[in-house]
Amino acid sequence: MTKNNTEQVLSVLRNVESFGGVTPETVTVERLGGLTNLVYRVESGERSVIVRIPGEGTESYIDRAVEIHNTRIAAAAGVSAEVLWADPDTGNMVCDCIEGIVTMTPDLFRSRAGSPARAGAALRQLHDAREPFRFRFELFSMIDDYLKVLSTKKTDLPEGYAQVVAEAEPIKRLLAEKPGDLVPSHCDPLCENFLDDGTRMWIVDYEYSGMNDPLWDLGDLSVEAGLSDEQDIEMLTAYFGQAPTPEQIGRTVIYKAMCDLLWTLWGLIQHADGNPAEDFWAYSTGRFERCKALMSDPAFAGHVEAVRAG
Repeated sequence: MTKNNTEQVLSVLRNVESFGGVTPETVTVERLGGLTNLVYRVESGERSVIVRIPGEGTESYIDRAVEIHNTRIAAAAGVSAEVLWADPDTGNMVCDCIEGIVTMTPDLFRSRAGSPARAGAALRQLHDAREPFRFRFELFSMIDDYLKVLSTKKTDLPEGYAQVVAEAEPIKRLLAEKPGDLVPSHCDPLCENFLDDGTRMWIVDYEYSGMNDPLWDLGDLSVEAGLSDEQDIEMLTAYFGQAPTPEQIGRTVIYKAMCDLLWTLWGLIQHADGNPAEDFWAYSTGRFERCKALMSDPAFAGHVEAVRAG
């Protein structure tokens, strides 16, 4: 941490009344992970909070006022940290720190017993929030929007991307004909957005959240965590409180493919913006290849038909 970074963090934190007098000498500041934002844990005495400062360029595709509104609703539902202060213009935010947890990863989702079930239960708690989220998460509209953003940047699409989008047209029509219920949804369930204490999970980071088909979250998390078919069933069973139907499984599998189709473009935006957090070209091409492999799997058509028949 440089002196300038620390002062930037504290200037945000001082907006919280109880932290108005903090100085570099009275706190400990620790940089946490984050692909696009600057995220810090700040300890002051016996209290810890999280300070989030948005990354440069994110304002072109993230509505911070929507994010803050939705985060407060998720906190009220008991599944996310309380927002102590937030600025909808800058996106700067201070939240309570959830203690006694581990930040999940794909490896932890596969190795910590009961993790898929706890995630399913946490997602159900979020989806049952009493107030709606702002913003409607519309998959194919977002693909179009990201393509427009990319048209202004110097980067190429993976070879064959346009063809796969065209092949997804029947799925687009099917989902329009057979829409799922719209519920408050996270929409970007990276493993690292799940915090686990071994008994329950919390879900953080609502940048892309909105009203959506709930099975998007479950399908996307399955992809992010690399869950097995058996773990998918464990997660879905915990979510529904009973064994999932073929239609519910089919919709989840469709979204597993579609989330890779969407996040391929998100990764290309990061690549074009020079985000140094990771190799986003490899991230994007890897997601695209996984999408193509799933859509070309002979079982995929059966899942599509299960949704059509459901």
